[in-house]
Amino acid sequence: MSVYEELGEQKAIELSQGTVSYRETGQGQPPVVLIHGLLVNGDLWRKVVPGLAGNYRCLAPDLPLGAHSTGLNPDADLTPPGIARLISDFIEALDLRNVILVGSDTGGAFCQLVITSQPDRIERLILTNCDAFENFFPALLAPMQWQAHLPGAMWGLGQLSKWSAFQRLLIWLVAKYPVEQRAIKSYVGKLGKDREVRRDLGKVLRGISKRHTLAAAKEFGNFNKPVLVAWGKQDFLFPARYAKRLAAAFPQARVEFVDNSRAFVAEDQPEWLTDVIKNFLAETTGSGLELSR
Repeated sequence: MSVYEELGEQKAIELSQGTVSYRETGQGQPPVVLIHGLLVNGDLWRKVVPGLAGNYRCLAPDLPLGAHSTGLNPDADLTPPGIARLISDFIEALDLRNVILVGSDTGGAFCQLVITSQPDRIERLILTNCDAFENFFPALLAPMQWQAHLPGAMWGLGQLSKWSAFQRLLIWLVAKYPVEQRAIKSYVGKLGKDREVRRDLGKVLRGISKRHTLAAAKEFGNFNKPVLVAWGKQDFLFPARYAKRLAAAFPQARVEFVDNSRAFVAEDQPEWLTDVIKNFLAETTGSGLELSR
């Protein structure tokens, strides 16, 4: 797995679920924890972290979503509540407080579960294009979940991940602009080689269900802290209506849209995303103000 210098020093922490790798850079407070989605890792944030690290401590964990370096314990709970618990355990183990939690894609759904089940250490929430409500999984990705229940399906996916045509298709679904080969290799490099990585991904896929995001959504009204929804408008997977619905569901939330971006805003529009995050944090630091929607 590649290590981008911009993301900081490669570290690892032992949790009850297993070893979790992460990158850390920056010295300021509060800490920013950036959560990626399926079939990518912390490298997703490589173009955003440099613009934040001058003012904030940035941590990008590699979750067990198919692009991580080592498998977790065989008995690790990798259902959506289990992944949310892993994120909370990561935050608690590092004694992070007043956390800015940033989520993308599947990671955004897990962040929604974190702030509704274990919100005490979370001070603000930022969601880019992500699963929400009944859209978990999006219909275009549902076959991947169904196949995860078939014997040998994860091995087959691992072999497919080695094909450049398959890699290009995956990237095209989530990013409007080309992604450098170094990042693509980081995203798919382990899936075809490591049985434990494939095992973890299969467990995650089999556990996904809209009942988890729908249950979380019923609790959004209790998260009375600032929320930013930053959304790419040209997304096949997560239409703009979900952004508006998310913003309307929280007591203190606003939505910002950007053109020329699909689901991976951190890939397509990293400068815009960095600026909108910095502005949001500056406006809401110590203010407790009500955000306009």
